[in-house]
Amino acid sequence: MSSPTSRTLQYLRDDGMLAGVVEKWIPKVKQRVDLFGFIDIVAIRPGKDGCLGVQATSRSNVAARRTKILGLNPARVWLQTGNRIWIVGWSKKGAKGKRKLWTPSVSVVTLEDFE
Repeated sequence: MSSPTSRTLQYLRDDGMLAGVVEKWIPKVKQRVDLFGFIDIVAIRPGKDGCLGVQATSRSNVAARRTKILGLNPARVWLQTGNRIWIVGWSKKGAKGKRKLWTPSVSVVTLEDFE
């Protein structure tokens, strides 16, 4: 089973973006630490200004991640400098009786969400 981060990385690359993981694993405390407290992946697209900061998660955790991001001043600064934030939530979907496939749901966080 692949992680939300690996699925999101592939999703962004398949969409033509140059993307890389920026969260760190801290072995001493056995914990992952996101860049600026909310970014798992940074992506850029040729011809598009700014960077995309992505939080990858399960679909059921999107609302909690949004609440967390909206409580972080670094997220506001990230947006104020012309960058973007996406929360990509993953869930398995498919017709009844058919094979279920991992499907992304993209939630965009904007500067207006902070006001």
